[in-house]
Amino acid sequence: MNKELRALTDRLRCEAVVEGERAVEECERLARTAGPEELAGVLSDPGRPLWARELAAYRLGTAKDPRAFETLVLFLNHRDPQRCATAAQALAALGDPRTARAAAALATNELRVAYAGQAVRLLTTLRAPESVPALIATLERRLVRNDPYRNVALACVAGLGVLGDRRARRVLQAAEQHPGLGAAASAALARIPAPRNRRPAELRKKEAGTGG
Repeated sequence: MNKELRALTDRLRCEAVVEGERAVEECERLARTAGPEELAGVLSDPGRPLWARELAAYRLGTAKDPRAFETLVLFLNHRDPQRCATAAQALAALGDPRTARAAAALATNELRVAYAGQAVRLLTTLRAPESVPALIATLERRLVRNDPYRNVALACVAGLGVLGDRRARRVLQAAEQHPGLGAAASAALARIPAPRNRRPAELRKKEAGTGG
């Protein structure tokens, strides 16, 4: 058992213990010896507690089993930040081609923006075509007075700096003027290549006329 799975098991055991000794034993078995079919059965059984579903989805996801995808996406936008983080880690390992589109949808959903931080970080990790547009759109909505989701804005700023795409320059320049984001936005901008130098149109015309 690797350290990530051990840490997850320790956390979920604390949830299972309130259900009694059998639940704790099941937690250990799901973490250690349960096979893919049993784990998939946990995900399809609506009567299973959240801790069992999270553990099964994590193990299947890190084993690249696509049956974990839907459950992991649900946990990616969960109100419990630890479940969100676990889901993001497993989705990154899963490598499902649907992941970036799902993460982008969650990151840009204003009704669930309070829980969008891990979706933003996952998009940064994935470096998918959906990543930069989703992070720009999410950050633009955070640049309003008294926006309560500064942690999401900072995740977007950091992610855009990591991705280094020139399309992010405008929104990051706007973020430089925003209270609480200025330093982070400046650091992100420093990681993005400067715009290519372009000669003025008048100079190009002059050169064209005197060339040859």
